[in-house]
Amino acid sequence: MSLSRQEVEKVALLARLQLSEEELTTMTTQLGQILEYVDQLSELDTEGVEPMAHAIDMSNVFAEDEVKPSLDREDALANAPKRDDECYRVPAVLGD
Repeated sequence: MSLSRQEVEKVALLARLQLSEEELTTMTTQLGQILEYVDQLSELDTEGVEPMAHAIDMSNVFAEDEVKPSLDREDALANAPKRDDECYRVPAVLGD
């Protein structure tokens, strides 16, 4: 499957990318090569191959939650440019 320059321009527009003429030429070539590779993969016999999300079995890889002592409030606020007794002070964003 070949890819035309106009198709690459449309994809760039949809992705809100501003590509120079040189970049459009490069992207047209590179994306065309990627599509050719995908076409090669479609020639493989995948009959009987179960679809999967990962190449290896995955399970919960997160560490268990543990309660640990937190940072002291004074230490947490030590480098704040503006603060009060309990919090960081920031300018109002939404008005009053």
